[in-house]
Amino acid sequence: MIILFIRCISLVLFFINIISSIILILKKTHQELKIRRNRTYKEVFRDQIDQHRHLLIASLVLILLAVPRLILTYISKCMESDDDIWLYLAGYFISFVPSMMSFLVFVMPSKLYKKEFGKTIDQYRKILRRPFKPTL
Repeated sequence: MIILFIRCISLVLFFINIISSIILILKKTHQELKIRRNRTYKEVFRDQIDQHRHLLIASLVLILLAVPRLILTYISKCMESDDDIWLYLAGYFISFVPSMMSFLVFVMPSKLYKKEFGKTIDQYRKILRRPFKPTL
């Protein structure tokens, strides 16, 4: 039952991500067509796909990162002995490492995202320090 739930969550997240990416590309294409009427829909659509390719790639990467987790879930389901349970448990948690690395892959290389991340961290620092400041 839990395995089915995990698989459903992974698929739902993938479909939400890919559908929202496609909707974004289509909306951006229509917006661009209103501005530049001298271009065809096909040209603008290709340009938008080229410009937002990272969104589609990210959706596929999320599915690829979920595959080891699903494989380990099936392997642990088929286990007959409890002797190697720690090995499978360690493998299951290691399969989360690529997902956690997505921050380093997507946020840190981008100047804009890195700058926004720094601003967010500064805001949280200010919020956390506020209760500890002495009042005069």
